[in-house]
Order: sequence, then C-alpha cells, then structure tokens
Amino acid sequence: MQREDTSQREHDLREVFNGLRYIVKTGAPWRWMPNDLPPRAAVYQQTQRWLPAGCFEAMVDDLRGVLRLAAGCPAEPSAAIIDSRTLRSTPESGERAGYDGAKRKKGSKIHMAVDTLGHLLALHVTPASAEDRGEVERLARTVRAVTDGHVEIALVDQGYTGERAANAEAGHGIALEVVKLPEAKRGFVLLPRRWVVERSFAWATRYRRLVKDYERYAETLDGLHVVAFVCLMMKQAA
Repeated sequence: MQREDTSQREHDLREVFNGLRYIVKTGAPWRWMPNDLPPRAAVYQQTQRWLPAGCFEAMVDDLRGVLRLAAGCPAEPSAAIIDSRTLRSTPESGERAGYDGAKRKKGSKIHMAVDTLGHLLALHVTPASAEDRGEVERLARTVRAVTDGHVEIALVDQGYTGERAANAEAGHGIALEVVKLPEAKRGFVLLPRRWVVERSFAWATRYRRLVKDYERYAETLDGLHVVAFVCLMMKQAA
C-alpha cells in the first residue's frame, strides 16, 4: 500500500502522452518540449516506464483487432507480410550502427511484420549489417505469440530465401512464400500484397523522429515505432 504522504501525480497522463506524441511526430529534441505540455523531464521519465512495460504493444494488439473487425475481417490474421527498412545513423546512434551493403547505408535496420491490412504485428531493431533471413525466427515467434498461433503464411521478398529462413518459420508453424519479381522487369512493378508492408513503412516516415535513427538505444527506437503505430491506428479507429 502507498503511504498517505506519498506525493501525488502532478500532470495528467493524457497530457504526458500528448508530449510523447509531439516528440515522435515532430522529431524535436526533448529539450524543445512546448510550454503548454508537461515538462520534458516528466514526459521522458514516464515514457521510460511505459516502453519497458509493453503498454503500447498491448494497445496495438487491441486496436488491430478492432480495426480488423471494422473492416469485416477476423480479429486475428492468418497471413503476415515481413520486410525490413534501413535508417541512417546519427551521432547519437553511431556506436551501434552497422553497414547495409545492399542499401549502402550505415545505421539500424527495422524488421517488421504486418497483417494484410498493414497493421503492426511485430517489430524489432538490429544493426543494418544484420541479414533479413537471420531475423525471421524472432519475428515469427512474436507473430505467433500476439496472434495466438493464427498466422499460417508469411509473404516475403527474395532477401528471405534460403533453407535457414524457411526452417525458422516452419519451426513456428508459418510457411514462407517468396514473392519474386517478374523476370522481364521494366521499371516499377507492384508485387502482390508486398506493397502493404511498404505502405506501413511509409506511414511511419510521417513521424519525423523515425526518419533517421536518432536514439541512443535500440530499445527506444523500437518503442517509438510502436508509439507511432498506436497513433496511426487510433486515428483510423476514430
């Protein structure tokens, strides 16, 4: 039990959340928190409580079910789409940056799985040097956990080919389906259902804090991506 003389909360949690949304949306440094929002120390400290507790992941799971039902789909998806995106490093994140030879970027890689409507299922951060196929098992484990094992197939690009990736997915009851480019490719080609995850990445880039890797810790970059999807999904639900 709390003591009677325990100090009470000074700032409304909704306003604290608005402060966090401001930082993620505008990309502003914490010290630039506007005066009409709670002090940046209060917002930062509460954020560091929320992120490890998995509060925003729980919100994403609930909102995804609501949005899927509203779209006439089952609450839990049976298919997922997996891809990755590389963010350039900054002085804050440079110590853990890796080099992505394919994208010719030094930074961090965002590995993400979404459902066929583009709603977030799983996300984690690695150095950009990490291979996509090597992160399949971790994504599959999370996808199966958050969907109670309903996902049976995952659509991926040719970066996820190979026995290692296929075995990792099969170990969690998910079959990999590689969507390949047409052999006679001319210019831009819209791949079946693969565009959905690219659109989700594009949604995330509307939040300027996520355009580059501005975070000192990978866990913070991971968490702020989830916060951005919470904001996107709440807007869609409204």
